[in-house]
Amino acid sequence: MVIDFEHEDFVGIPNFKGGEGHFDAKMHDDGKCKIIRGRVEPGCSSGYHLHEKNAEIIYVIAGAARFNYDGTDEVVTAGNAHYCPEGHSHAMFNASETEPCEVFCVVPEHHLG
Repeated sequence: MVIDFEHEDFVGIPNFKGGEGHFDAKMHDDGKCKIIRGRVEPGCSSGYHLHEKNAEIIYVIAGAARFNYDGTDEVVTAGNAHYCPEGHSHAMFNASETEPCEVFCVVPEHHLG
């Protein structure tokens, strides 16, 4: 299956997971897995949240993202990925004050009922 993000518009999600500003996303969600092309503008973030029933992989396409992962800060630059396994918590921030951060996220659901 091809997911053609190039022909979709970004949708702004305000205060994503309780974060600051907005998270811009192009999202495919089939109920079993979310696949997201995202953009985090300077000053924007996702809120700190627990992955209770899934994990998340975030590949940084452009720019840099700062993550608070289980209470520890780490910076991920373009070409690298952040992984938040099930049972762990994180928040994502744009690490730049002037440039957007572009990411590609995969969130597979582990517990479907």
